[in-house]
Amino acid sequence: MKIKLEYIWLDGYEPEPNLRSKVKIINSPTHEVNGKKVHGVGLTDCPQWAFDGSSTQQAKGHFSDCVLKPVKLYPNPLNKGMLDSYLVLCEVMNPDGTPHETNTRGLFTNEDENLWFGFEQEYTLMKDGKPLGFPKDGFPEPQGKYYCGVGKLQVSGRSFVDSHLENCLMAGIDITGTNAEVMLGQWEYQVFSKGKVKAGDDLWISRYILQQMSEEYDYHIEFHPKPVLGDWNGSGLHCNFSDKIMREDGNKEYYETILELFESRHLEHIENYGSCNELRLTGLHETQNITKFSWGISDRGASIRVPLETSKTWNGYLEDRRPASNGDPYKITKVISDTIDLCKNGQDQPLEMSEELSIS
Repeated sequence: MKIKLEYIWLDGYEPEPNLRSKVKIINSPTHEVNGKKVHGVGLTDCPQWAFDGSSTQQAKGHFSDCVLKPVKLYPNPLNKGMLDSYLVLCEVMNPDGTPHETNTRGLFTNEDENLWFGFEQEYTLMKDGKPLGFPKDGFPEPQGKYYCGVGKLQVSGRSFVDSHLENCLMAGIDITGTNAEVMLGQWEYQVFSKGKVKAGDDLWISRYILQQMSEEYDYHIEFHPKPVLGDWNGSGLHCNFSDKIMREDGNKEYYETILELFESRHLEHIENYGSCNELRLTGLHETQNITKFSWGISDRGASIRVPLETSKTWNGYLEDRRPASNGDPYKITKVISDTIDLCKNGQDQPLEMSEELSIS
């Protein structure tokens, strides 16, 4: 028996990496369970592999081998052949076994399953250089009726979105919902994960499934935070987050301390929230200006929204609305978890923040 493994990694392109993959065929491993030999694939059955880093902006041609270290295994919902198949998420390592400088997953030293994250991934389906549903020449009607719309003139691409939802669920990714967004051809899906590392893993694999599906549909997946300039909504990666205290033993003072720390570290967060975000965070279209920080109860024009239900008992979660749709989820969960750790460690006095933020 043969097994098809799709090794997946992030390349070294800037400002955001691209997904890469290649296929490895192995013999189906045999394991002994309760005295019986059974076939099955686990992470330890996936060998380390190598690739040409000079073709991915991760090495020079005279010493080009980079190492793929398998770190997560997902059933492959896109497999159409007769072989069993798995998606193998990998970290990129140097030949000496150290994390490659482009390996943002390697920023983590530990996992914390008490940190929960819910990403709201927005993206735009593109066809022939325009958002799906846009006329060949000019623009459709102004936005207003497209958000959560129904019908041919309101939405475009629903069958693709529904298939992506089902494929992610089959891969074991906890997609909690989807909806059409404010701009025609723009969609969103939500991914829930327990753990700052797992949240990044699941989102990257959900993007991989999205990208591979686009090959068959002949779509381009646009993650740019401002896919259409002008009076059109941008695309974000709103990040809902909570720790155990926030969910079970919260109080207004604890939440306000977290929010003060987020304000004091606003620039550091923005630097980790994706490129070209200044085109989206303008203070319009349900955003706060990128140079400012604000929070508010049920305020979608704030940097951080306090959900109405959370504000009633101060037990729940917060929504950071600043991350861009193209952001690296590992960088996002890392900077958020670091800020929460400052609060837990008693550093409840916000750091000094300059009056004028210089953001290019």
